[in-house]
Amino acid sequence: MHKYFGDKKFYKMVLVVAVPAIIQNFITNFVSLLDNIMVGRVGTEQMSGVAIVNQLNFVFYLGMFGAVSGANIFGAQFFGQKDFEGLRHVFRFKLITCILLAGISILIFIFGGDFLINRYLLSTESEGDVALTFASGQDYLRVMLIGMVPYAISQVYASSLREMTETRVPMVASVIAVFTNLVFNYILIFGKLGAPEMGVVGAAWATVISRYVEFVIIASWTHIRYTKYRFIEGAYRSLRVPGKLVKQIIIRGMPLLINETIWAASIALLSQCYSLRGLEVVAAQNISSTITNLFNTVYFQLGASIAIIVGPLLGANKMEEARDTARKMIVFSIMGCVLVGLIIIPTAGVFPLLYNTSDHVRSLATDIMIITACFTPLFGFENAAYFTLRAGGKTGITFLFDSGYQWIIMIPLAFALTHFTNLTILPIVALVQASEIIKAVFGYILVKKGVWVNNLVNGMEETNHS
Repeated sequence: MHKYFGDKKFYKMVLVVAVPAIIQNFITNFVSLLDNIMVGRVGTEQMSGVAIVNQLNFVFYLGMFGAVSGANIFGAQFFGQKDFEGLRHVFRFKLITCILLAGISILIFIFGGDFLINRYLLSTESEGDVALTFASGQDYLRVMLIGMVPYAISQVYASSLREMTETRVPMVASVIAVFTNLVFNYILIFGKLGAPEMGVVGAAWATVISRYVEFVIIASWTHIRYTKYRFIEGAYRSLRVPGKLVKQIIIRGMPLLINETIWAASIALLSQCYSLRGLEVVAAQNISSTITNLFNTVYFQLGASIAIIVGPLLGANKMEEARDTARKMIVFSIMGCVLVGLIIIPTAGVFPLLYNTSDHVRSLATDIMIITACFTPLFGFENAAYFTLRAGGKTGITFLFDSGYQWIIMIPLAFALTHFTNLTILPIVALVQASEIIKAVFGYILVKKGVWVNNLVNGMEETNHS
């Protein structure tokens, strides 16, 4: 049993890292739920328009996550060696990359946003005003573009702090930002305290304001305490990053950037396939995913904590300890997912009642949540396996394991089921999610073989100080 379960000291160490991130993401998702309900009070079409744009924005968010993730592998291992010059170079690399990606994303949405929104409105079975849904999505997207650059830079700062196992500061900044978002949502959506009633445009402005608040807090905190976060001292004196490090980050990190972006695109495409069963399915998916994401933050952040904890062990050449830690954290993640599933199933019918929508949409949302809850332990294991492989720099393998599987297996399956069968949405969702069992088997084999047990930063010290 000691092989799979740690002692109290072990779980305390894991929770110290994971709990702040879990709290941060739980609060973020909880406020997203409240935002979603407030937009849903305006109308089902408006909620669907916002949901479509948020699905597209999800690709941008995951692209940012992928952009910092590849570099984070090196940052965590540099921190394990107490090499702050290496951390500084990693910070610069992320800053340049994220600003460039934000700029590219803004251009894509400016010139292609209408086309992308329309891809979700192709169903002939829709009950509702398609034109209103499209217009709501357009209005929401135009304002959201203003918050993309501060969001990108915030991720650079937050990820750099997490590399140093500092998870509380990003949590505080995020919590303040999401409550800012909530307050301004209430004021601007419904026209309170003398403000105009702006509907979905107000929801977008509230989010943009919160993006700037988060950026100001986390950047100010980091710079004021530069003696503690030594990587930031002199970080802007130059944007130079050693060529050897750039090459290694690109080799290791590019698959992660591509993976996260393509994976997010695959989720957007899955939703587009499901939308062929009607606009009411778009609304139901929006409700169910908003609520399940509230709970799924537990397994996602436990998985992310594997990279934070195991990375420094690999950088310090503590290979057996890294293996043992990863194995116990994977088991812990699965146990957490079982608990999450047991909470979601009996409460699934309650949350949709908060939305101003039809009984059919509420029923669909409830059933989709129950299906998803049944597969939560499977998703938890896959997520933990993914972050374990990533901690050791096996980004090529993680690309095939994650995005490769989505595009080779799940997307074709969803496409075939929605285009060539008469199945309703519920069996389609169940079959697509069940297909991930094969992916879990591959993950188990790769983790057990230990292909991820690598030190990536040995030999880079001279380069960083040259």
